[in-house]
Amino acid sequence: MPSPHPRSPHPRSPLTRRSLIAAGVGAALALAPAAPAAATRRRPFGRYGSPAARLGARTLYVHPRPGTGDFTRVQAAVDAAGGGGWTLVVAPGTYREVVRVTAGHAGLAVVGASGDPRDVVIVYDNAAGTPKPGGGTYGTSGSASVTVEADGFTARDVTFANDWLRAEHPEIVSGTQAVAIKVTGDRSAFLRCRFLGHQDTLYADTRALTVFARQYFRDCYAEGDVDFVFGRATAVFERCRFHTLHRTDLAGAPFGFVFAPSTAVANPRGYLVARSRVTSGAPDAYYKLARPWVPSSDQSARPMLTVRDTWLGAGIDADEPYGTMASGHPWQNQRFGEYRNTGPGATVTDPARRPQLTAGEAASATRDEYLGDWRPYR
Repeated sequence: MPSPHPRSPHPRSPLTRRSLIAAGVGAALALAPAAPAAATRRRPFGRYGSPAARLGARTLYVHPRPGTGDFTRVQAAVDAAGGGGWTLVVAPGTYREVVRVTAGHAGLAVVGASGDPRDVVIVYDNAAGTPKPGGGTYGTSGSASVTVEADGFTARDVTFANDWLRAEHPEIVSGTQAVAIKVTGDRSAFLRCRFLGHQDTLYADTRALTVFARQYFRDCYAEGDVDFVFGRATAVFERCRFHTLHRTDLAGAPFGFVFAPSTAVANPRGYLVARSRVTSGAPDAYYKLARPWVPSSDQSARPMLTVRDTWLGAGIDADEPYGTMASGHPWQNQRFGEYRNTGPGATVTDPARRPQLTAGEAASATRDEYLGDWRPYR
């Protein structure tokens, strides 16, 4: 997605690669993993066994220290997990690599061994405008640190990050999208995971316009600035936290948008955010809650977002919480709605600018209705 407005040529303070990512709400946002306890060092895979005592024949172990696990790289373990139904147990560490889970890896699970997503970080630093070897640039999808194409994928207690920073690459004026993870598979579940980045952090999408992939995010954390949760999947975010970052490269509001759905017109269900929180490290009212993304590849899209029973902090512009990305596709023509939200960012000052669901409409805006016969939360 494009930036809300051009960058200031004079950032107000110098930035290092990780300083802006870490400059949110303390250690919870830092890319560096927490120091493992002594028990974790003795048992790097925790309760999930080890190469000498596998949980099952289709369990593989990843550890950054050679000889401790089956592999030192996540992608090597993915490649070795032929067929479906494998579990990768990943020991604490920062894995700087690009990972792709292809469609042939259906049912793959990636589990952080410590149970704390701060300990297991998969990160890379490509942006859409980063030059590719051999010519051209990566583009938004190609910038993803992790790409998941497989159906039935599960991740638990893992951080997915892209630590590319605008300030470190003044030569890239456009193409500043930098995806932490792109997910296109159906029945993809993320439990207690973190998604760290800036622009286009979490790409919850589908393989094709005619495929309505379902995705479920519970007890997760996502941060960013511009359109940092976006795509056309049917995605349920439950008990999640969305954190908007402060920006030193812009002189004024808006800094960006939390959600940018691109739901296909034929899909009756887009993004559902329930029982969650939206917090901010930026000044009050410097962020919009959402804007619709109608991509050039699908001009018929009717983006859909429902936010219900969620606390919206003061960082959200309560007077005008929605914006328009393209003049021909105003947000008022899309499928945006709210229900029983609280917090200073949820104050309704003009009902025309904050469409509210009726009780009857809210009855169908539930995780069961969105996910159908799939029950990842049971």
